[in-house]
Amino acid sequence: MVKKVSAKAPVIGGKQYHIDCGPHDVASSVLLPGDPGRVSKIASDWDGAKEVAHHREYHTMTGKFQETPISCTSTGIGAPSLAIAIEELSRINVDTFIRVGTTGGLQKKHHLGDVIISTGAVRLDGASRDYVISEYPAIAHFEVVQALIAAAEALKIPYHVGITASTDTFYCGQGRPGFQDYFPSHKAHIVKDMQLARVENFEMEASCLFTLASLFGKRAGAVCTVIANRVTNEFNITDEYQKRAGKVASLAVHILEGWDKEKRKTKKQWTVPAIIK
Repeated sequence: MVKKVSAKAPVIGGKQYHIDCGPHDVASSVLLPGDPGRVSKIASDWDGAKEVAHHREYHTMTGKFQETPISCTSTGIGAPSLAIAIEELSRINVDTFIRVGTTGGLQKKHHLGDVIISTGAVRLDGASRDYVISEYPAIAHFEVVQALIAAAEALKIPYHVGITASTDTFYCGQGRPGFQDYFPSHKAHIVKDMQLARVENFEMEASCLFTLASLFGKRAGAVCTVIANRVTNEFNITDEYQKRAGKVASLAVHILEGWDKEKRKTKKQWTVPAIIK
């Protein structure tokens, strides 16, 4: 017997087609690493977590961090697979997304192990253009940015705040020659151009995340650990570096939950906390 699924939103057995999750499988706030292997590393810092799905590149665990419900879903590499995750997680009532990952810093000030909190992203990806014109801005939600800053402050993790550039390719798109030194002229100056524009870092998902979250009425942010510096040519990746952004994001989810409770209590629409006392 052939199962019928909706062309609008494929659902099989109550589960979203690609992520294999249903409405009761995930919390309202979800962390989004690229690598499926990082999900369990991030969740190891929670009070408790269980695997709820692992289908294709989408590995999902759900638990609690300081008594706040939280989930983590890997998205694979790049914007196209991330877009599928955002679509399907949004359909099962997720309202806050935080990308966590590793990144290449573009400014000399970036030290390995620092984290970069994105306020917005240069849309060098192609997936977000399927949703809206290229002039539409990719902006992180200001409450998520503030919560990530507050979390990094509390954890005493060095951080930078600014604009990210999201590319569709790791090599030519980020100014690295491709196989057999293939390097198109229109990418030859991409690193210098982004540095002059005061862009903080390269990664591959934030611009699509911010664009879709704005279109869908969701909150989104991004925090990535610097594992490479394109100015000094330093590179190092450790388990601690891989987990560091997840620690900041997990605490940010807990902070946001507290702010949301205060908003409901005081009947306020927005939160503008102060970190300087």
